[in-house]
Amino acid sequence: MGEDGCPGEPPGLDLSLPASRTKGTVVSVDLHDRAIVADAHNDLLMAVAARSPAKWGSFFRERWLPQLREGGIDIQVLPVFIDDQYRPEGALRQTLRMIECAHVLAEANADQVALCRNGADIDVALAENKIALVLALESAPGIDASVELFSTLFRLGVRIASIAHWGRTPLADGSREDATGSRLTAPGVRALREMERLGMLFDISHLGASGVSHVLELATRPLIATHSCARALRDHHRNLTDDQIRGVAGTGGMVCVNFVPDFLTDDETKVSVDRVVDHIEHVISVAGIDHVGLGSDFVREVIADVTPPCCENADDEDPVFDFPGLEGSAGMPLVTEAMVRRGVPEEDVLKVLGGNMRRLMSTYMGS
Repeated sequence: MGEDGCPGEPPGLDLSLPASRTKGTVVSVDLHDRAIVADAHNDLLMAVAARSPAKWGSFFRERWLPQLREGGIDIQVLPVFIDDQYRPEGALRQTLRMIECAHVLAEANADQVALCRNGADIDVALAENKIALVLALESAPGIDASVELFSTLFRLGVRIASIAHWGRTPLADGSREDATGSRLTAPGVRALREMERLGMLFDISHLGASGVSHVLELATRPLIATHSCARALRDHHRNLTDDQIRGVAGTGGMVCVNFVPDFLTDDETKVSVDRVVDHIEHVISVAGIDHVGLGSDFVREVIADVTPPCCENADDEDPVFDFPGLEGSAGMPLVTEAMVRRGVPEEDVLKVLGGNMRRLMSTYMGS
């Protein structure tokens, strides 16, 4: 246990990659190249699944794999997010289609990536210089109130899940519904218990404030916020208060900082990689260094890829996603640069970049 009563770092777990391993890219900071880099939220699966099944493997290899490699990504969480046009009737079908897409793209690129179900799978992938892919559900609309389906999706490889997005679901309210003061529904409580039984990490990102409080009361295993910023620095309903951040750390879990400009600041002129580090440092100061990670939420490029006819109609002027240099995975080394420039100790940088995420997954992600 750590000094804060939370599970500490298991003895002997090396947070850096083997010295013999290279990522095949030149990065400006040697530390980034040596680190295990984990991204807890990138919606690229939406873009791949928007293509015909025959193109899933090749589109991922041509469009997304080079960016992941250039950014030095070693562990990539792939959320299954269901667009409004599929809800509610087609939500489960699209959920299964996106999960199948993940399996297909992994099989088609088995020399470069591996779909991982537990820490041992991740260790093997890293040792073989492959990117470890981990499936997640975002708000789980395909499940609705049929909580038993978490077990089905777990069998298919899903290892992380949230139960709300912006609005109301049969399981809970999203943060845009905070005025309701709603806690988890009865099926939502059962969902939490089922996920804990299975060994699936419960994601509180997007969950309403009262729902977060309810989960913190009930949780018996570590929680994760896969893509959330600090509300103390940006007063937005999508961000976490210091009390919520401390609560997640108290479970032994972690908060992964989001890169979406609108959640970082309300001043467009202050959008910068340094602002990302502001949020990282704040979460460290509240939660402790062992409970912080990265959850990029790179959505600008995904929106471009899924806007017909991809990509001419994408709105390049949208200030919410206007983040020069950090629109996609290739920009991830800039975060390392900014932390080093800020004077964050090397050991702490290694933990934030991916060491903490690897430890959490190795210890608590089900087989």
